[in-house]
Amino acid sequence: MKALHELGVAELVAAIADKKTSAVEAAQHLLARARQHASLGAYLAFNDDATLAQAKAADTRLAAGERTPLLGVPLAHKDIFVTRDFPTTAGSNMLAGYQSPFDATVVAQLAAAGAVTLGKLNCDEFAMGSGNDNSAFGPAHNPWDSSRVPGGSSGGSAAAVAARLVPAATGTDTGGSIRQPAAFCGITGIKPTYGRCSRYGMVAFASSLDQAGPMARSAADCAVLLSAMVGPDIDRDSTSLDHPAEDYTAALTRPRAGATAAQPLKGLRVGLPTEFFGAGCAPDVLATVRSALAECEKLGATLVDISLPRTELSIPVYYVIAPAEASSNLSRFDGVKFGHRAAQYDDLIDMYKKSRSEGFGPEVQRRIMIGTYVLSHGYYDAYYLQAQKIRRLIAQDFQQAFTQCDVIAGPVAPTVAWKIGEKSADPMANYLADIYTLSTSLAGLPGMSVPAGFGAAHMPVGLQLVGNYFKEGELLHTAHAFQQATDWHTRAPQGF
Repeated sequence: MKALHELGVAELVAAIADKKTSAVEAAQHLLARARQHASLGAYLAFNDDATLAQAKAADTRLAAGERTPLLGVPLAHKDIFVTRDFPTTAGSNMLAGYQSPFDATVVAQLAAAGAVTLGKLNCDEFAMGSGNDNSAFGPAHNPWDSSRVPGGSSGGSAAAVAARLVPAATGTDTGGSIRQPAAFCGITGIKPTYGRCSRYGMVAFASSLDQAGPMARSAADCAVLLSAMVGPDIDRDSTSLDHPAEDYTAALTRPRAGATAAQPLKGLRVGLPTEFFGAGCAPDVLATVRSALAECEKLGATLVDISLPRTELSIPVYYVIAPAEASSNLSRFDGVKFGHRAAQYDDLIDMYKKSRSEGFGPEVQRRIMIGTYVLSHGYYDAYYLQAQKIRRLIAQDFQQAFTQCDVIAGPVAPTVAWKIGEKSADPMANYLADIYTLSTSLAGLPGMSVPAGFGAAHMPVGLQLVGNYFKEGELLHTAHAFQQATDWHTRAPQGF
């Protein structure tokens, strides 16, 4: 048998069920491995007692003959999900030491499916960033090159999965924060349709955009996790969709009409937006994505040229709407009820100012200021209202495109992962890195990143797949067929 850390989710489920290992052994092995590679900066918190208690409970359930899709499998959660047994900081000094009295719905659903929580994973502060170098507790590092970013904001999740510190992890995607780090670290990640996963217990950044999703090594493993994560939670989350949960593992091998074993994607129309393949994308990324698309053609897919004409507008639209919502959501952190409170202050207003200045990092402060400005009297109509109107037009562009194709494909990011700190002094350069992912989030569509090869400096490149609403199964089927024909998703960084 492979070493425990080399096993994916489905492989671990089988190994534990067949008594080749136990949930306790798997948890102990991965806890030790996470500490061995602590310099990667992927983890922010552990609670060995809680983890091993969960593992023992899973073994007891297994001994009693119980079987669930994730029973005994160790997972880790992005530190944006509140957890009863682990501290939750959202990567910010504002929440340093905060312990939630309850679990987020996503965490509770995965636990009900049998998952064992290993710990909490590093992220950009309040999920604001593209490189995981905005975390108040230090950056996470890309295991393919520790001098480079793992992507953000779910960088700790991507780094931990890529480095074989955990078989799978949760992430959140507001403007690309599952797909971009998955691409940068050579793993698979999927953001479902907005509202498919409950936001209850997820520390809010931008409420109309934030969405939870799984990150793992393969589409098959993501399907197992996503099946456990989706479902209505309308009593606790007003943005939750009243749409039943699905078994996405069934979609992986469900044959398409007219498809064959040699051509499982026969009949699939893959749309290629001209805006995704222009001069703004690095040649090495374009070449890798084109090669992946050629493989899709071999598997029977038909490539169709399409247009998403308002792609460039997604950056200004997103950076009006998201900061506006962040300004509102983060107003609760004032040093009164919970969160950081300044040690010394003169009066209430001084306490607010000092507590927020000390608790929030530069990028969070920047976005709060932008958001407060665009929502202020005299500017609301000129900025926020206009941005919402263009957002609707962006969504309409996608619906027009889906009359010509079934799935949209292209690069996830215009370059491979950059050096840590390289873009810290230039926020606009960071914002531009999200050009290919923002429009999908603004439209609320499902999207995923699939390992497609390597670009400059032998850094991973991801192929982005975007589907229409509730078409996660089609995305996972497409990705699975691609992964059955390629081995990019099996590659591990040297030393891990």
